[in-house]
Amino acid sequence: MIDTRFAPYGALTLRVALGVMFIAHAYLKFAVFTVPGFTGFLGQVGLPSFLAWPIILAEVLGGLAILIGFYGRYVSVLLLPILLGALSIHAPNGWVFNAPNGGWEYPAFLALAAVAHALIGDGALALRSAGLPVPAKPALA
Repeated sequence: MIDTRFAPYGALTLRVALGVMFIAHAYLKFAVFTVPGFTGFLGQVGLPSFLAWPIILAEVLGGLAILIGFYGRYVSVLLLPILLGALSIHAPNGWVFNAPNGGWEYPAFLALAAVAHALIGDGALALRSAGLPVPAKPALA
């Protein structure tokens, strides 16, 4: 059962947490690991180093869009490749994130949270929400 009185605030809570997480991870790459450090990391794991800036910008701009509810459910879907990429990089390290080089449970959880956000919607206080496209019903002959 869905409690329709509080469901919009539950969706808002999910949206805020997901948006803040993306912004925090962009900041981490920029200020702590540094862009050259993140660029080098991408090269070490076999990804093109030119993806560093696009990933950082996608995380900060996408995180802001999700946070304020500006087409947030679409942005969550668009950011899934970044989360799935992080999941694939951390998968060999094991389950727990305190494993050397981080485990895969956190990126997996975030990917599922993004899917949940896309399915549930932006919730309360969203700047500009949009529904998911509904497939057309087949015409009856």
